[in-house]
Amino acid sequence: MSRIANNPVPVPSGVEVTIDGPDLRVKGTKGALQLTLHALVTIVREEDLLLLKAVGPTQQATALAGTFRSLVSNMVQGVSEGYQKQLELQGVGYRAQAQGAKLNLTLGFSHPVVYQVPEGIEIETPTQTQIIVKGIDKQKVGQVSAEIRAFRPPEPYKGKGVRYANEYVKRKEAKKK
Repeated sequence: MSRIANNPVPVPSGVEVTIDGPDLRVKGTKGALQLTLHALVTIVREEDLLLLKAVGPTQQATALAGTFRSLVSNMVQGVSEGYQKQLELQGVGYRAQAQGAKLNLTLGFSHPVVYQVPEGIEIETPTQTQIIVKGIDKQKVGQVSAEIRAFRPPEPYKGKGVRYANEYVKRKEAKKK
């Protein structure tokens, strides 16, 4: 059984945590996030540490305590440091361009792909073949990155497509004559 919930979550300076019953609000330099805890999980603040405990000895309560400990840790890190994911475009003529709240992608289709960037997410394109997705919510950053990658995932024969930075794409051997 995992013991993740037994590790306290350190609260760095500059991060303000408010506990109001089952509601948790975390505010930092990058922004603010909130979360409603499950009824089987309690949270206690001791100085610069947040402790999450399972209510009752059930397996579900223990599992939920570990899950919420990870969520709270991600929230604290998000509002203090933020999260980012990098994507790369590989293929002839594949390019990306960020324009305000839209991301224009040319991915070899007969039409350009326009992706509407959700609120709370910031997208940068330092070069035409690089996309950087930034935000304070780890889940949202990962979801937006996955949605952009899903437009043209890397194919196994030539490796063309949208991939995460440093992602390994297993290549297949081409047909032999």
